[in-house]
Amino acid sequence: MTAMTHEMPEEGGVRLVDHLAAQLVRAGVTHMFGVGGANIEDLYDAVHRTGTIRGVVAKHEFSAVTMADGYARATRRLGVVAATSGGGAMNLVPGLAEAYASRVPLLALVGQPPTAQEGRGAFQDSSGKAGSFDAREVFTPVSRFCARAEDADSFAELLPQAIAAAQADPKGPAVLLLPKDLQQAQVTVPAPGVTSTHAVPQRSASAAGMEAGTQDAVSHALRGASRVLVIAGEGVAAADAREELAELAQRLGAWVAVTPDAKDVFDNRDPRFAGVAGVMGHANVEDCLRRADLCILVGTRLPLLARGGLDQPLAATRVVCIDPEPPFVAGIALGGNLRDTLRAVVGRLPSRPLPCPEHTGPIPTPTPTPVLQALGGIVSYPEAVAAVEVALPQDAHVFVDAGNAGASAIHLLPAPRHGRFVVAVGMGGMGYTFGAGIGAALATGRRTYVLAGDGAFFMHGMEVHTAVEYAAPVTFVIFNNNAHAMCALREESFQGGVRSDDLFARTDIAAGVAAAFPALDVTLADDAARLRRALLRSNASSGPAFIALNCDAREIPPFLPFLSVTESTDSAEHEESSDERGPVHVG
Repeated sequence: MTAMTHEMPEEGGVRLVDHLAAQLVRAGVTHMFGVGGANIEDLYDAVHRTGTIRGVVAKHEFSAVTMADGYARATRRLGVVAATSGGGAMNLVPGLAEAYASRVPLLALVGQPPTAQEGRGAFQDSSGKAGSFDAREVFTPVSRFCARAEDADSFAELLPQAIAAAQADPKGPAVLLLPKDLQQAQVTVPAPGVTSTHAVPQRSASAAGMEAGTQDAVSHALRGASRVLVIAGEGVAAADAREELAELAQRLGAWVAVTPDAKDVFDNRDPRFAGVAGVMGHANVEDCLRRADLCILVGTRLPLLARGGLDQPLAATRVVCIDPEPPFVAGIALGGNLRDTLRAVVGRLPSRPLPCPEHTGPIPTPTPTPVLQALGGIVSYPEAVAAVEVALPQDAHVFVDAGNAGASAIHLLPAPRHGRFVVAVGMGGMGYTFGAGIGAALATGRRTYVLAGDGAFFMHGMEVHTAVEYAAPVTFVIFNNNAHAMCALREESFQGGVRSDDLFARTDIAAGVAAAFPALDVTLADDAARLRRALLRSNASSGPAFIALNCDAREIPPFLPFLSVTESTDSAEHEESSDERGPVHVG
C-alpha cells in the first residue's frame, strides 16, 4: 500500500483509469494482481493513487491470474488481474481458463496499443486489423464477457456490465481490453445518484430456477427416500452455503461426501462425512451410494474427476442436482442461486434432525509401499501428509497442486475447519497453487499452505519471490521426486514401461531456494519429524517459509486409475474374477 492517497474522483472529468480504480474500490476490491508494462502502466498508477487497493506485481501473468483466483476463492470477492498487451496478455489465458471452468469471478484488465496504431504495425497489435489477430477471439472462449473499449465515454457502462457478468451464475472471468490512449482519456464522472447503474448488481433472493412442478418433484423424492447420499461441491463455498448444506444433511439423515475441490465445505470430522468422491476419493463413498436410494448433488455438476468409479451406482440411483448449471449425469436439476434454492428445499423438510445410517467413514485406501524408502532420506506421501495434518492451523488455507502429491493430500489430509481447501480441477494446470496461495494469504492475512510437487515448482515456483517481496504468510511444501511422476506411472501402467524423459536428474530445490532468498526460512526435511518441526516453525512466523522433501517417483498415490490397474494385476495373479470397475482412464 502507498501513502500517495488522494481524494477519489466523485464528479467531473477524470482519467478513465482513475474512474476505473474508483469503481473497483466501490466494488470492495482490495488487491489487484498483475505484471506491469507500457500499455497498462496508467492503470497501475491510478490504483497506486487510490491508497485503498494494493497493487501486487507477480513474476508471470499466469500466476497473477491465479493470485486473483485464490483471492476470490478465499474471500468470495471479485478477483482483479491486470496485464499489458502482447505476450503478457496471452499469458493470462490458461489462468482464465481455470477460473472459467471452476466458475471463479474475475475481472481481467488488459492493456492494448493506442487506437491510432491499430492495424498500422503497432508493437503487440491484437486489434484484429490489417492481419493482426483479434484478442477478443482469444479471450471470448475463456470468459463470460469480453469487450474492447472503443471510446472513453462508453466505458462507464462497459465496466458494470463486465463486473455483473463475472459475478452472475455461472460465475467466471470477464475481460476488458483497454487501449492505452483510452486509459489516459478524460471521462465525465456522473453526479452521485446517477451512477447507480455502475454498482455491482446484487443477487436476487428468489430461487429463480425452481419451477413449481420441479419443486414438488424434488420434495416428493426427498420425503420418500430412506437413505440419502449428498455429494457437495465447490459451489457450496462460492455461495457461502455451508450452513444450509449441513441443515439439509441433518434433516435428511444423509451421508455427505465432497468433490476433490470442495473438501472444506463440510466438516471432515462430522460423523456424517463419507469422504471424497471420485478418482482420488474413498471407497466408502461408493459403498454409501450403492446403499442410497437418492443422491443429491449440491454445488457440483459432478465432472469425471468427482465421479470416477461411481458411474455404475449412479446409474442405478435417483439423482437430484442443486446447482446453477445442469449435472453431467441424469437427474432432476434445480437451478437458480444455490443458497436460496437450498434454503427453499430445506424449508420443505421436517425440522427434526435424523441420524445417518452406519458407515465406515473415509478410511484411507492402502497403497503399495515404495522400495526406496528403505534407503533413508525419502519421505512417503502418507508420512508427509500426516506431518502436515499435525501442524496445520485450523484457520489456515490449503492449496493443493496437480500430481501424485496432490492426490495424496486430497485423499489423506482433512480440511481445516475454518479455512479453504482448494484444488484447481477445472483445468488442472500444474503450478496453479503458487500464485493462488499467495493471493489468498495476502487477501486474508492467514497462514496458507501450498502443497506441490517438483514439476509444479519448476513451472511457477519462482513466485516464491513474490511471497518474499510482500511478506505473504505462505508455507510452501515441495514434494520432490525428481520426476513428472504421474506421467511416469501412467507410462508404466498403460504404455508398457517408463520412458526416461519424465525422470529427471536429482535436484536440491531447498539449496537452490536458500541461495536465491537468503532471508527466507528454508528447510530440507529428510524425515517426517523434521518436516513437522519446520511446519510448526513456519506457523509461528509472519512471513513465508519454504520446505522441500525427497519422495519416491515410484510411489503409487491413492489415485484410482493406478489402483485399478494394480487391483486388476493382483486379481490376475491370484486367478480371481476381474474387477467390475476395470481400469479408470482419468488424468
